Amino acid sequence: MKCLILAAGYATRLYPLTENFPKPLLKVKDKTILDWLLEDIARSGCVDRYVVISNHKFAGHFEKWAAAHVLPITVLDDGTESNETRLGAVKDIQFAIDKLSLDDDLLVIAGDNLLNFSLQGFIEFQKKKNTTCVMRYWEADTNKLHKTGVAEVDENDKIISMEEKPADPKSNWCTPPFYIYRKEDIRLVKEGIEAGCGVDAPGSFIAWLSSRTNVHAYEMPGNRFDIGNLASYEEVQRIYQGIEK
Repeated sequence: MKCLILAAGYATRLYPLTENFPKPLLKVKDKTILDWLLEDIARSGCVDRYVVISNHKFAGHFEKWAAAHVLPITVLDDGTESNETRLGAVKDIQFAIDKLSLDDDLLVIAGDNLLNFSLQGFIEFQKKKNTTCVMRYWEADTNKLHKTGVAEVDENDKIISMEEKPADPKSNWCTPPFYIYRKEDIRLVKEGIEAGCGVDAPGSFIAWLSSRTNVHAYEMPGNRFDIGNLASYEEVQRIYQGIEK
């Protein structure tokens, strides 16, 4: 399995911290956000290559970070230089697939989120289901449902329908940006883009894919911390205790 880390955003809501520095490399406690994620994934023993997809503005920061690691990390520069010219997460995924000729199961994660639980359970869930899989958590706040991917799920964890940022949410199951694509479904990313699936949010491809093949959703056993602005970053700095389960 390969791991693709989405890190090509510009984090404008975190200015001035991220005006000239990438959000995934901000520190929480004594580690960068990315190090918290990759150290957990490495313990699973399932990933043999890590790919960080960055923009041109921040690629040098990631290359310096990667050079200090023993993990096999490749940094890709998608060539964009501003928030206005960004490719969008789905096109960045296709960029990495084309650039590196990726043809393996692919763990896709946002590089700016933290978890207080190990991804090992998610990886085992995907092996059992043998389909492309997403994670899900219950969100009671309707206002938050309008800003994320929302999925309907049956009694066997299969996604019935999924929509990014729905005006009228059909459930309370949110789908954060953590996915495992089956090798066979990686080949459909380009088709999804050409068919008109959204490209900005990574879940847009999953929503398209789930209408064409089986996709399952793993219920998270803990919490996810989305560092979206200065207040949330300060809150995470205060309360985050690492992986607890």
